[in-house]
Amino acid sequence: MAQTDTASKYSKRGHILSPSAWNRFESCPRQFWLSKQRLPRKTSMAAAIGTIVHASIEDIIGENLTGRDPKESGWMPTLANRVLRKRWEEEKEIFFKTPRHPEWKDSEWDNAKNQQYGAIELLLTKVGASGLDANLITIKLWRQVQRIILSCEGELRSTDGRLMGRMDLLLAKFDAEGNIIGWVVADLKTGKVPTGPLKPTVSRQLRFYRDLLAENNKVHPEITAEGWYTRGPMVVESKGPSVLEDAYTAWELSQPSEIPFEAQPSEEACGFCDYKAWCAHWWNWRHSGKSPPQRMFVDAVVLIERADVEKGAALIELCTPKNDEGGIIPSGKKFGAVFEGPALNSLKKIVEDDWKGAVFLGSVKADKNVWRVGNWCDVLPWKPIPDSGIKTD
Repeated sequence: MAQTDTASKYSKRGHILSPSAWNRFESCPRQFWLSKQRLPRKTSMAAAIGTIVHASIEDIIGENLTGRDPKESGWMPTLANRVLRKRWEEEKEIFFKTPRHPEWKDSEWDNAKNQQYGAIELLLTKVGASGLDANLITIKLWRQVQRIILSCEGELRSTDGRLMGRMDLLLAKFDAEGNIIGWVVADLKTGKVPTGPLKPTVSRQLRFYRDLLAENNKVHPEITAEGWYTRGPMVVESKGPSVLEDAYTAWELSQPSEIPFEAQPSEEACGFCDYKAWCAHWWNWRHSGKSPPQRMFVDAVVLIERADVEKGAALIELCTPKNDEGGIIPSGKKFGAVFEGPALNSLKKIVEDDWKGAVFLGSVKADKNVWRVGNWCDVLPWKPIPDSGIKTD
């Protein structure tokens, strides 16, 4: 595949594959390709909470305890709250600067706080202090936690520079004499706690870190890879063979190209894709009869017949695919739609820009004859990139 200016934009360092990029490429190569085209970024409250919790734990781990009384207690809740608030405000600012975002939910503060302490609890478990109230954590005990942490938010990169990842934590296991007998690669997970085995992509991500760490350190102790679920809190170990050979294969297949990669529409890939407004393939797949029907929340391509942006109301007409390139056919089916929050702001921009084409609506609550385009919804000009790679106007 040819190297191009478009592709080189996303990495002047050369082509690098991370676990998340690998998962995206495997799920749908077109989605991976689109993610490298500098399209408007999207964020979510769940992603923001994950960033906040990760960053606050990094702050707590790195807290300078020099000169503090080893017996001092009662300090952890104050520190934890202070760093969580700092990271909360930082992420909130970034959140609103991200082009595509829902409403910020201050109600998620308690969730962030609970997950932060879930991570603290998991760290305490590693020094034999599980179940300890935060007020009872002494300076001496937290120094023990700091002692076992070899790296926090450390970057891993293969010696040839092709593979990279970022470990949340690297911890040491000690024997009774204080000798390191093992390493633990831990990745903090702020999502749902698994009820069974780890998802294959999560297991592979953890082993990716494990194997890359082993590859870069020819002499090393036993390495285990663990997913730390802060909602539990719960630890799940990932076991299995090395994934590096498969990672290098994926690296080779995902080389930058000016020609979009093949689309592989599926319920899983398309359901969570951020790039549907630029991909006609999911839409054609939806209308092919091969996909499960959408019910309450739907994605659609529509024409805005008229809009009252002051009231947040519009009359929309559903469209159907005309061809593989994303051309539209008005269906004659018309609905009223109510736009709220960021979705309404997006509609206002489309009207102000005098956009005459179709519009992509993502995750709309389809309720009889009136659709609710809530603050969580995408409202974007429909601009599918054809298989030739030339963007349409």
